[in-house]
Amino acid sequence: MNDFSEDAPLRTLIVDDEPLAIERMQVICAELDGISVVGTASDGASALRLAEKLKPDLLLLDMTMPGMDGLAVARELGQSDRNPAVIFVTAHDDFAVEAFDLEAVDYVLKPVGSERLERAIARAVVSRGKKREVASAWLDEFWVPHRSELLRIEARQVDQIDAERDYVRLHVGENSYLLLQTIAGLEERLDPSRFIRIHRSTILRKDFIRGLRHEGLGVWCAELENGEALRIGRTYLRKVKTMAGR
Repeated sequence: MNDFSEDAPLRTLIVDDEPLAIERMQVICAELDGISVVGTASDGASALRLAEKLKPDLLLLDMTMPGMDGLAVARELGQSDRNPAVIFVTAHDDFAVEAFDLEAVDYVLKPVGSERLERAIARAVVSRGKKREVASAWLDEFWVPHRSELLRIEARQVDQIDAERDYVRLHVGENSYLLLQTIAGLEERLDPSRFIRIHRSTILRKDFIRGLRHEGLGVWCAELENGEALRIGRTYLRKVKTMAGR
């Protein structure tokens, strides 16, 4: 990871195969604080070479490019000693899962507006200086497609997660969102001090559980803050009882 100075602007590399897109990004960046464009690249291979020489703190990275695309660039950089933050910039909204897996700072849809890019860069500025340890790198946010945009949802906002084939449905208050992810894979990446799986199809945020109720014949239910009661699978009952100190 980069060792960011608190006050120094983010040394930024713009990567896009469209010259007009690079020019537009340069114009927008010139008007923003906290960022300094140190170079541009028009393809993935060039981006890697420049990243090695320029040591940028941040990449504004196009997702779809001929040859090596943005995802491949991000994966390659993620394995280097100096791993810059990445803001994906794309005309497509169907790469959110991949960006989410690569822990991108943000995911901005084209055409890029100055206010939207400013918010994304502000997130990158805030994230610098944060030390991440692999052993404690639990998911703290989700990217979810919603209508014509992508929403960032903090993990602490998610009440319940239900499996729906190869997808999971995230319940946030009265709203819900589908995410292309298996529930088993997601469980491994969630903080066990915050979430618990109560059924093969259900994960709950622990503080969303109001209590446990014994229905008889070894059947237990979790009573939720919204008044619902969900049956606890036998495979998960011991872990749930341990959570409750039973």
